[in-house]
Amino acid sequence: MRDPRARLDEAVGLAQALDLKIEVAELAPLRAAMPATLFGRGKVEALGALAEQIGADVVVVDDQLTPVQQRNLEKAWSAKVIDRTGLILEIFARRARTREGRLQVELARLDYERSRLVRTWTHLERQRGGLGKTGGPGETQIELDRRLIAERIAKLKRELVEVRRTRGLHRSARKKAPYPTIALVGYTNAGKSTLFNRLTAAEVEAKDMLFATLDPTLRTVRLPDGRPAILSDTVGFISDLPHELVEAFRATLEEVQEADIILHVRDIAGPDSRAQAADVEAVLEQIGAGKDSGRKIVEVWNKIDLLPEEEQGPTMARAIRTLDAGDAPAMAVSAVTGEGVERLLRLLAGMVDDDAAVEARLSAGDGQALAWLYRNGRVVSRGEDEDGGVLVSVRLDRQALGRFERQFPQALLREAAE
Repeated sequence: MRDPRARLDEAVGLAQALDLKIEVAELAPLRAAMPATLFGRGKVEALGALAEQIGADVVVVDDQLTPVQQRNLEKAWSAKVIDRTGLILEIFARRARTREGRLQVELARLDYERSRLVRTWTHLERQRGGLGKTGGPGETQIELDRRLIAERIAKLKRELVEVRRTRGLHRSARKKAPYPTIALVGYTNAGKSTLFNRLTAAEVEAKDMLFATLDPTLRTVRLPDGRPAILSDTVGFISDLPHELVEAFRATLEEVQEADIILHVRDIAGPDSRAQAADVEAVLEQIGAGKDSGRKIVEVWNKIDLLPEEEQGPTMARAIRTLDAGDAPAMAVSAVTGEGVERLLRLLAGMVDDDAAVEARLSAGDGQALAWLYRNGRVVSRGEDEDGGVLVSVRLDRQALGRFERQFPQALLREAAE
């Protein structure tokens, strides 16, 4: 069960991610949800008095409100009311950088606004001005809004079809390369981007902030013995992730669906680590990439350096035991200090190591073929024979092996003894 205080801290973090100044944050236990206002009458009045006392312009409710509940609370509190879904959608709208990300966020927001039309944000008015359309005789303002939203949603869906087609072509092109793909997933702020930077020497923005990463980033990572793999950093998951976002970001989440290995990054030092892991697993199941999908999944217990010193050793030992248990393996690491990262890379190399082991003999001057092997395979050993030729033991993807034989027919190949 999720810790209520940790959930409140998360809600505060979401609000601060929008640069909202938090005056008061408090828990409000519910015995039963009221259809009209969510809270009971007494609690609504008490919270209204508190909002008036501090002069609140915005009240954030860390729950999913119905349109009726949202409107009734705004009337009762004389302040703008934002629920959890609206908060997350606005964060995504501010952070998305790529065209695909912006299209996905706008589609999710319009789908959310369609049933509300309460002007929570001003972007609808800007869209109306840009379209230059007016309603017909007798068309009310709300009918006009709904029609414009429906038209905009239809247009966005058409554009996203093209985006998905383009992304599919890119993915098909990557599949032609003999590189396995690894996707980082995890709860927001679990340290995925920091680990991504550590593994790839990239400089992806990594902040102690919820949803610092929204748009997927792909880089090449070198596994032990030189085997390259493609690593993707994806948007963080969160409990009660709005279904509008899961649907809208399906194109992005396809990177996870198509990955050979999924690295589930957990903040092992966080008080809600288990509950957050369950939330991530639920989303993976929703997109068809859960444990029952046959996908290789590795749990990465990140931020081990933040655990009390007396807990670090037992946590590392517990992770090591999972490697022998036959269940989903786990690796304890610190993306900040680098502890455990080399062990993680060796584990990944072993998991993708289903390549052909071959030995090649190259002439002393055949540097092009040697460079090709280093680039496209994993060179296990290298030496010279009596005639000055180069002997190389290498592991190659079957597809890469065929390409090598076609490009360098002069090289002598034979299966290596395993």
